[in-house]
Amino acid sequence: MAKTISIATRSTRKHNTVSWRDYYEMTKPNVVMLLLLTALVGMCLATPNWVNATTLICGLAGIGMLSASAAVINHVVDHKIDSMMARTFNRPVAKGKVSVNNALWFAFALGVVGFAVLALFVNMLTAWLTLASLVGYAFIYTMYLKRATPQNIVIGGLAGAAPPLLGWTAVTGEVHAHALLLVLIIFTWTPPHFWALAIHREKDYAKAKVPMLPVTHGVSFTKTSVLLYTVLLGLICLMPYLIGMSDLIYLVGSSLLNLGFLAYAIKLKYAADSQTAMKTFRFSIIHLMVLFVVLLLDHYVPISL
Repeated sequence: MAKTISIATRSTRKHNTVSWRDYYEMTKPNVVMLLLLTALVGMCLATPNWVNATTLICGLAGIGMLSASAAVINHVVDHKIDSMMARTFNRPVAKGKVSVNNALWFAFALGVVGFAVLALFVNMLTAWLTLASLVGYAFIYTMYLKRATPQNIVIGGLAGAAPPLLGWTAVTGEVHAHALLLVLIIFTWTPPHFWALAIHREKDYAKAKVPMLPVTHGVSFTKTSVLLYTVLLGLICLMPYLIGMSDLIYLVGSSLLNLGFLAYAIKLKYAADSQTAMKTFRFSIIHLMVLFVVLLLDHYVPISL
């Protein structure tokens, strides 16, 4: 009997052992990598030349660390909600694998180092703007907006849309209208991206009492909102070409991507099956990633009519 208890205890301890992977998971690496891609494009579009190596490396490192810090804080603030939802119940803090205190210290360390890197090796404007984005996502959105209004992702999406601007200011030290246009593209992309996921996980959000749009206004209304925002996104994505910021490669590439997103949004609204919402969500990630790659390619290989 004692031997059985001893084996069970060792098994439990082994199961609860914290590994570096738990801390890595809390940083939401896939999300941070997408943010860094958009920041990189912002850097490159800010100059006709190659980006200075120090600015490139330190800028991406600082933006990445502050973004990761915001993600860890999100894990802490949402750990009770996460524990109720099938998609998130196994997250390190929600599961109890990483304590709240340890997660907060980890977030603090990432934030301090990230801010210091930007302040010392890039510029103060980028450091403060990146910190403001952290506050916007980790505190204003996660702590308040997410629980207060079904428009949470619309308002809070501004923080997640900032990386192209951060990349731009890292290179130039100033805010430019072209950088703000890149922010506007991501800002408009965020609602249809996230609402598609919210439709798929509507029961989870209802169980956790999070007032996401499908919970408060119904799935049908949310599908209409996804479709309308996708149309708006397509129009806004034309603007870089119309104002002379980009050329033919971007026009063709963005048009094809937006038509693809629109096709998913139309199917979601009028002919959805059980997997359409999740497929729309996944395509939206591909859409944004490829859109910014196309912007980068167009910048270095300009082709005009």
